[in-house]
Amino acid sequence: MKKLYTIILMTLFLFTACELKLKPYEDEDQNARIEVLRYDRLESRYLTTGDFSALQRMNTEFPVETRTLLEKVLQIGEVNDPEISSKFLRFYQDSTLLALISDTEAEYANMDDLNKGLNAAFDYLKEQIPNLPIPRVYAQIGALDQSIIIGDKSIGICLDKYMGEKYPLYEKYYSYQQRESMTRSYIVPDCVTFYLLSLYPIQDYEKRTQLEHDLHMAKVMWVANQALGTPFFNTEYTRVIDNFMILHKGLSVSELLALDDYSKIMP
Repeated sequence: MKKLYTIILMTLFLFTACELKLKPYEDEDQNARIEVLRYDRLESRYLTTGDFSALQRMNTEFPVETRTLLEKVLQIGEVNDPEISSKFLRFYQDSTLLALISDTEAEYANMDDLNKGLNAAFDYLKEQIPNLPIPRVYAQIGALDQSIIIGDKSIGICLDKYMGEKYPLYEKYYSYQQRESMTRSYIVPDCVTFYLLSLYPIQDYEKRTQLEHDLHMAKVMWVANQALGTPFFNTEYTRVIDNFMILHKGLSVSELLALDDYSKIMP
């Protein structure tokens, strides 16, 4: 489990290093309800039918997301490359990826449950964390590389990484422990956790001990549990945070997240 926490944190920092911070959507109403934008449907339409109008909409309605997908996630070239549309189409002509696209769209034909879960979680976070930026959330289909893409006030959900622990393709490449977290039920918890990690990264990352990394991750997971209304993440260290908060009832969620002296939390 410690190794998993480290991998998650390293992945998040790699996203930042690779400039996966997306342009903020300053004009969006912070009080608006979250609804997952179906970028994946435009992507699927272009990749399975070659419908150029779908690609045009990807570029005009989701320019930042498209640049991120092509340049950072798939790494197939720059978005202004004259041949990028052909490269994009060819990349997904592998029969395995085409089947993955079809299966993903069937599995996620309806996302009402995810919209409901995201709104409930962020309603809680808005109450607890003053001036919390509410993210723009969109769905996409990757290539089994990433699960959640965090940008500046945005969350991208890679649906291809949440097809269920019994999905046949996963059984060929992932261990059972890995597949346990590749399910629909993990989408909202992962969105909340990764987004909070982007807002509250651990300081002096390289100088921290493993215990400090574990406690930082547990701190974020504990807050995610409160937002989810259930102890979704139940680990040795989330229980440490739970005990700490019981002893410090006056400490707010935002103060806990900002707390950087882990000697005060260490068991």
